[in-house]
Amino acid sequence: MRSDQLDTQASPLTSAHPNLSVQFSGLDALTPSMKKNQSYPTDLTDSQWDCIKDLIPPAKPGGHPRVLDMRTMVNAMLYLVVTGCQWRMLPREYPAWQSVYTYFRQWRSDGTWRRIHETLRAQVRQRERRHKHPTAAALDSQSVKTAAGPGVHGYDAGKKINRRKRHLLVDTLGLLLVVVVTSASVSDPAGARLIFARLTGACKKLRRIWVDGTYRGHLLEWVLLHFHFLLQPVMHRKGQKGFAVLPRRWVVERTFAWLTQCRRLAKDYETLPQSSEAMIYIAMTRLMLRRLAAS
Repeated sequence: MRSDQLDTQASPLTSAHPNLSVQFSGLDALTPSMKKNQSYPTDLTDSQWDCIKDLIPPAKPGGHPRVLDMRTMVNAMLYLVVTGCQWRMLPREYPAWQSVYTYFRQWRSDGTWRRIHETLRAQVRQRERRHKHPTAAALDSQSVKTAAGPGVHGYDAGKKINRRKRHLLVDTLGLLLVVVVTSASVSDPAGARLIFARLTGACKKLRRIWVDGTYRGHLLEWVLLHFHFLLQPVMHRKGQKGFAVLPRRWVVERTFAWLTQCRRLAKDYETLPQSSEAMIYIAMTRLMLRRLAAS
């Protein structure tokens, strides 16, 4: 029997059920396409990718040309931050986890994620009809538990938490300006000094920073002596009982809530504090991309 006769000859199963041959052929045709175009809710839309694609570092000159798709690379990092999965548990639709981690580590070390974040923050502020350089901000810290394993950690006697602390400086929209991750044993005033040491040109117009009562004392005088802005403590009202939203300070508390919506940030799973900071920049980058694409 010739090969063309084999191709056209129907099997007993398809002869009895002719519709199955159409279904099988359609499945064979769609499976590669479905695998190629399969997406997750964390993946970037076309409009979101348009906002960030020009900010991705180009391939280094020399050597083999870049063969990995940068959009799927970013999608893999977003998937990991939002779902909280392990590196080795990344779905097969994404590049190999070793490749994704290599880019994450490279962009963490050279400050790529921070530069992308600062560019998008300026765009979001301009969309909100604000100057790209804020004049006011809010500062606070959050103590979080960590997974068992090596890494910097300590005990926060105030929060009764033994692990790490996130120090955040945000603008009046709640967008991140600076983040520092330290041991939980680092006090809030000491963490504030680390924050101020990392201020960039985007913070050059700052004139006022709202803080809570733990930032009072010598820190207020030190800031007046070394910087052109002042710290303004926002205190609880006298006789206040129970929870109450405090003016200005609620903005940074909302930012902490945004971060903990990502399962990778509900706890600190990273060995290096620098990796934790990069994860926070990725989470805030995703938030701003969604805003820019929706506007």
